[in-house]
Amino acid sequence: MKIEVKDLGKKFVKEWIFRHLDFTFESTHTYAITGPNGSGKSTFIQSVSGFIPTNEGSIQFFDNNVLIPEDEIFKTLDIITPYLELIEEFTLDEFLAFHFKFKALQDGYSLNDFIDKVYLQSDRHKQIKNYSSGMKQRLKLGLAFFSKSEVCFLDEPTTNLDEQGIDWYLDNIRPLLGKKLLIISSNQKQEYDFCDNVLHIADYK
Repeated sequence: MKIEVKDLGKKFVKEWIFRHLDFTFESTHTYAITGPNGSGKSTFIQSVSGFIPTNEGSIQFFDNNVLIPEDEIFKTLDIITPYLELIEEFTLDEFLAFHFKFKALQDGYSLNDFIDKVYLQSDRHKQIKNYSSGMKQRLKLGLAFFSKSEVCFLDEPTTNLDEQGIDWYLDNIRPLLGKKLLIISSNQKQEYDFCDNVLHIADYK
């Protein structure tokens, strides 16, 4: 898997958030998107994943050097951000049954395995709206960690996690190193200090 970003630019009204950004993301590598609050990290993650449109440039996804059609890209990736909401009217069982119609679990995993991994076995019949913010964040991250996607976009991944939750994040992301293309937006070093590449978004103002 490879993502090629060429001459990318995004602006809100008249202010450019980033511009003339060229970068290539390649599978088995890990990338940190860094910068101070408000610098455009989240905007970049959402732009590259296709969640929001850009104003300039191109973004192309390749599988074994074959261009992936735009309407097929969603099958290759997961994006986890504080701004994307879960379907809170669903119970966990209902939500997972819906979600995994569009995605596949990692080989060897069942839904029960997934629920165990995110520590929500005793809460599976509750509506998600009744979960704590930390429980919701573990669920979001679990969707990225334990699905069969090839690319994970993680925006501020330990938001709403306590110290135990941060340890859970680190324990579960490390087995993915070298297996998935990880792109992590953060200004908290503990969230990305295992990454082997850093893109500082403020360099592209």
